[in-house]
Amino acid sequence: MAKFHVLLTDYAWEELEIEKQVLADNDVELIVATAKDEDSLAALAKQHQVDAIMTNWAQVTEKVISASPNVKIVARLGIGLDNIDMAYCTSKGILVTNTPDYCLTEVAEHTLALLFACARKVAMYHHDTMSGKYDLTAGPIMRRMEGQTLGIVGLGNIGMLLAQKAKCLGLNVVATSRSGKTMDGVETVDLDTLLAKSDYVSLLIPATPETKKSFGAEQFQKMKPTAYLINTARGAIVDHDALAAALEAGQLAGAALDVQDPEPCDLTIAPYNDPRVIVTPHAAFVSVESLENMRGRVSQQVVDCLQGKTPENVRNGLTVG
Repeated sequence: MAKFHVLLTDYAWEELEIEKQVLADNDVELIVATAKDEDSLAALAKQHQVDAIMTNWAQVTEKVISASPNVKIVARLGIGLDNIDMAYCTSKGILVTNTPDYCLTEVAEHTLALLFACARKVAMYHHDTMSGKYDLTAGPIMRRMEGQTLGIVGLGNIGMLLAQKAKCLGLNVVATSRSGKTMDGVETVDLDTLLAKSDYVSLLIPATPETKKSFGAEQFQKMKPTAYLINTARGAIVDHDALAAALEAGQLAGAALDVQDPEPCDLTIAPYNDPRVIVTPHAAFVSVESLENMRGRVSQQVVDCLQGKTPENVRNGLTVG
């Protein structure tokens, strides 16, 4: 019998060889959940009295965590921590970790891909031609991307990489920065200025109680009617009812949403069924390289904690011992 037991609440890849190998080499058994609702996860944690929890997108609540008093770490397979009860973990001395840098390149690339798709009407033309419509003049007019302005809401690690890549394409870049970060060649402005100047608005801020639905009717009214919204951060940041209304009113030209709220979203309703909106299934983080990096590192975070060492990327300020 293994010395330690780890509950894996959910995962978004095809197999678990990396996780199983890292954990098994260190006398840790992986318990894989088959349902990710709160009651099922709590029951599984209690049944196996797990020592750690690894989670992708499932909600890891106080009920789930407290089901096993042995839990020493909750490790997020990803970046955002909005699915973990951080306050409860901290109050009980339970470490919370993530991998904040594993998919910087992928998210920046996906954001640029969506920007290109909006600017050059790639998705719209593809939809039309697959429906038997071949019309160059359909949809909004196209402008040269070079010389247009990309506004980045959140000049963090991903935002800075996106800005670097965008500048290489000849885009002007402005950004907001809550942390005060600056970057050569990027003008730091307030949000209202960014919205007024930008042809493409990229959201790259975390989902917190303060940012939930922070992008709504007021913000859309301040955007150019020719501008596009691109969200590769978190779906909860955007008020999607307000986005649907803004599109209907012609307050912006379109949107590209890699993240939605909830996920999966109802693709039969606005704004998701609007032909001016591109939807991808929370895919920005994915590549062979990013997943291998993240899965191995998170597994090692768990091993380090269980072996009495403080792992990398502890997000709630705690240490082992």
